[in-house]
Amino acid sequence: MEVLAPFSLRDQRLGSVPSAFSLHPDATPPMIDLRSDTVTRPTPAMREAMMAAPLGDDVLGDEPTVQALEAKIASLLGKEAALYVPSGTMANQLAIRAVCEHGDEIIAHKESHIIQYETGAPAALSGCMIAMLDGPGGLFAPEQVRAAIRPKDQHAPISKMLVLENTHNKGGGTVWPVAQFAAVAQEGHACGLHVHIDGARLMNACVALDVPPTTFAQHVDSISVCFSKGLGAPVGSALVGSHALIARARRFRKMFGGAMRQSGLLAAACIYALDHHYARLAEDHANARRLARHLAEIAGISLEGTPDTIPTNMVFCTLAPRMGSSKDFCARLTQYGVSAIGMGPARVRMVTHLDVTPSDIDRAGEAIARAAKEAMS
Repeated sequence: MEVLAPFSLRDQRLGSVPSAFSLHPDATPPMIDLRSDTVTRPTPAMREAMMAAPLGDDVLGDEPTVQALEAKIASLLGKEAALYVPSGTMANQLAIRAVCEHGDEIIAHKESHIIQYETGAPAALSGCMIAMLDGPGGLFAPEQVRAAIRPKDQHAPISKMLVLENTHNKGGGTVWPVAQFAAVAQEGHACGLHVHIDGARLMNACVALDVPPTTFAQHVDSISVCFSKGLGAPVGSALVGSHALIARARRFRKMFGGAMRQSGLLAAACIYALDHHYARLAEDHANARRLARHLAEIAGISLEGTPDTIPTNMVFCTLAPRMGSSKDFCARLTQYGVSAIGMGPARVRMVTHLDVTPSDIDRAGEAIARAAKEAMS
């Protein structure tokens, strides 16, 4: 695994440069934005790297910075090739389209991103059904995969692909235990399935377990990785796999409208993120546990898990009925200078990232406590 440069979280923040929407009209300090790790902004050093990047035309095949990023992420994951794309959704959908035919079936957890947050794209773009599995934290067992395989019969769709999300978003930012992940992937292969990791936050999983990305990638055929979440790049993801898979996906990227021109400007940010923001994901995990300790002390808020068992950079909690809906409570929070997002009628998600410091977390904890007290009164 690549040795990464030391970092200084405080030096890399842009706390004094809030975006247009990030200040409450009556607030002096910046809004503490815990809606997602996608809200991160490029650091000054990342912006410098972007402006210094040599550029070409990726569609014409001469974009040197994109090629450097693709080679870098493929090597990091121990695969042959990679394809730079605008989003994690596109990376997942390109994997599906490159592997599946219309009428095929994909096996995935019922709370997976490809089901919940990709606008029905498996059906719309690839004509695929999804067999939905259940299990705590977005995880499941090898025998569930075996049980979901369709019989080889003209009446049934063909079981073609298995998708494992790591970390699992709706599951609570959960990390697959390596042994369980390997066993499930092995069962998928034994059943003749193409095994894909939706690894939007795969680097968070690896940092949490202190393992290299190949620990998971070696067991699968393809991986999607996002650079625009905890890694802090403004735009972009990659699909990683074999030369043959990536060549086929490249054609569908063009078909889906995802081919870009001087995209090295964006790829340079992704390279910088891998070099400088990977190891510091541990800081986000520590801040998530810090936030959880605050939430655990607030009446009306039930923390999912315990502060010490928060797996990565996501903190989930459930609101008491007296506090109203998650939508209403999140709206109330903005009046106290904190942004969060509802993930169900009474479920709230808060995500730590590189634009949030420990002192921000403490200020957020105090603000959430005040908002909760008001909601409960």
